[in-house]
Amino acid sequence: MKRILYILMASVILMSAATQANAQMGKRYYVNMGWQFNATPGNDFAKSAQGYGAYFESGYYLTPMLAIGGFMSFSTNNEYIDRFTYTFADQSALTTDLSRSIYQVPFGASLRMRFLRTEFQPYVEARIGTEYSTQSSYMSTFVRRDSNWGVYASPEVGLVWYPFDKADIGFQLAAYYSYSSNRNKNYDIRGINNLGFKLGIAF
Repeated sequence: MKRILYILMASVILMSAATQANAQMGKRYYVNMGWQFNATPGNDFAKSAQGYGAYFESGYYLTPMLAIGGFMSFSTNNEYIDRFTYTFADQSALTTDLSRSIYQVPFGASLRMRFLRTEFQPYVEARIGTEYSTQSSYMSTFVRRDSNWGVYASPEVGLVWYPFDKADIGFQLAAYYSYSSNRNKNYDIRGINNLGFKLGIAF
């Protein structure tokens, strides 16, 4: 037990030492990660707004204010559908309730412009990439699942706040809109719109 405590104390000391000196004011890179709340407006498949998501992003400042980078995130939106009778082409029918789910994983490149280099760093960001998405219907006896790929684009506005003096750690708050061109003929999905916000840690 003592050995574990010594290891933990040594780790804390090393991390504290690593975060001292110039910190956020002079560094040329950023790393952000955290929780994502996402809504999927404008579709009839799953019009929910839920916090089942996370994100990771990093970049390098080519100039003091302009950075290029990469991003990846995921989100899941679920919606419950009350009991209903569904008819099929072979004249069969099924009466059941169901749950629908849209799972999204976008990733790609980003361009970020920050406006200040103080402890408060507001920014705007543009993202372009691709998105993998799965749309699923969970019925009482089976699951119907369709997967597809699309082109992804997203503008974002946010704020990174470094409240600790000479420490290279802070907090991020951002709001975004995104569109991906994913299509699903079975569910009449012709593109997926997203609207949400992110709350995370900044390094």
